[in-house]
Amino acid sequence: MATRNHQSIGEVLVAVKAEFPDITISKIRFLESEGLIDPERTPSGYRKFYERDLERLRSILRMQRDEYLPLKVIKERLLQQEEEHGYESGALIDGSGVEPEDDLAEPPTGLQMSIEEMSAATGIDREKIRELESFGLVCSHGPEGARYYDGDDYVVLSIVKDFFRYGVEPRHLTMYRHFAERESSFFETIVIPQLRQRNPDARRQATSSLTDLARASRKLKQALLRTNLRQYLS
Repeated sequence: MATRNHQSIGEVLVAVKAEFPDITISKIRFLESEGLIDPERTPSGYRKFYERDLERLRSILRMQRDEYLPLKVIKERLLQQEEEHGYESGALIDGSGVEPEDDLAEPPTGLQMSIEEMSAATGIDREKIRELESFGLVCSHGPEGARYYDGDDYVVLSIVKDFFRYGVEPRHLTMYRHFAERESSFFETIVIPQLRQRNPDARRQATSSLTDLARASRKLKQALLRTNLRQYLS
């Protein structure tokens, strides 16, 4: 299956949030309105950010943060750089957040997003996120008044969004949480002898074992699900 080589504005927000915690979708749109970035648009008006757009955005944000340059000066500097070096598109990336079938998307490291930012990034409304949290599928962190969601929550929300397209409600997804809790306990019993050792090599081996077990589990579940749905998929 072909994967996208561009990102949505929400995915771009997630990609740069760890390095630039103050970035918002409104700020990205503002930079576009000022002519500093120029993402491609689909016929329906959605923005398409390619690798060159993402790198340009990072450059702009770094110049603002590190050199305190006003936007006018940043724009002039970018134009000068393009004239000197030419406009290189660079390598395109798979910004879809979709991994190969038997792989799991890695959560963005260091991500901390408010519920408003997470809603904008994933396209899931705030009430739905709160409902998912009430069923233990995502979990906000931090003190009251400064609660945030992290990279793991972003991955979960990006996945459950596909279920919502079919009318699935958050309460229907609690079975996956129960499956995960039971499976986690099962895997712990397998590696706990290694985890109890103080030897760093043993603990690294335990981590590697858990990764292998998780991968084998996903493959087994896919195979068993395919077997059970064979009459409908054939």
